[in-house]
Amino acid sequence: MCSGRIDPQFVLDAFVRGADGVLIGGCHPGDCHYQEGNYKTLRRVTMLRRVLREMGIEDERFRLEWICASEAERLKTAVNDMVEKVRALGPLRLEVKAEQASKEEVAA
Repeated sequence: MCSGRIDPQFVLDAFVRGADGVLIGGCHPGDCHYQEGNYKTLRRVTMLRRVLREMGIEDERFRLEWICASEAERLKTAVNDMVEKVRALGPLRLEVKAEQASKEEVAA
């Protein structure tokens, strides 16, 4: 899948449902199989960061990394770094409860 197919709602839903952090990995700019998917991702991530800040979610809980399939060591480093930072922050405590979000989905 292309990182350009990631809907910002997926990230928001992950946090509402209890994720303490979200890491998106995408091809390096200019190396996208789908030509411009990673540029779409970058625009969405920029907008999404603003929304997450407004929700009170720390910047360190959401990350975008440009990583290609042959960069296993880089992926490992990014994941380990992300886990370390999120653990240091502790669990995310949003005011919106996952149960409330589920009820809203059922009602929709």
